[in-house]
Amino acid sequence: MLIFSIFICGVNNETASAKTINESRPFEELYPEIGYKTVEEAVKEFEHHFNQDLKLPLRLPPLNFTHHFGRFIDADGDINDHLELEFLNDKSPENHYFIFVRPVEHKIPIKDKRIVKVFKLKYGNEAKFINVSESFVALVFERDDWQYMLNISKRISEKVSPEMLVEIANSIDYPSEKKKPFE
Repeated sequence: MLIFSIFICGVNNETASAKTINESRPFEELYPEIGYKTVEEAVKEFEHHFNQDLKLPLRLPPLNFTHHFGRFIDADGDINDHLELEFLNDKSPENHYFIFVRPVEHKIPIKDKRIVKVFKLKYGNEAKFINVSESFVALVFERDDWQYMLNISKRISEKVSPEMLVEIANSIDYPSEKKKPFE
């Protein structure tokens, strides 16, 4: 019985050690393993795939972020292709902000029951503040043939109000030079 107990404790101890080592790996190692790269690289892939320029908000939520990553999801057919940008803080896990962008023709429909409030953006479009899940809320709007979703954790909703997300959405309203289409 003593040998069996030592064996069980030893196995549990090794499992706990492996878990601790895995959890302590830095984001800059973990995120590239699941397809994330720099925001700039991901945006270039997205623009090239759709042969169209993308404007991103100039503002961010008033939070501290230690990392930012991006990935373009090419789901073998434009209907699910989208861009994901993720901003996070390895010391404050609640500081988590996402931007999802997809073409308007393949937008995610928003059910009325999810809508908490509707805002008018400065360029005239509507933005819907929605409950995404028990953990996240988002501001969803359309601009220049794209659907944007600005997502935050509900844990920081006291720090980042829906009105702040509207300010972020309005920061897309800036002039840009027209680029030549990708070849």
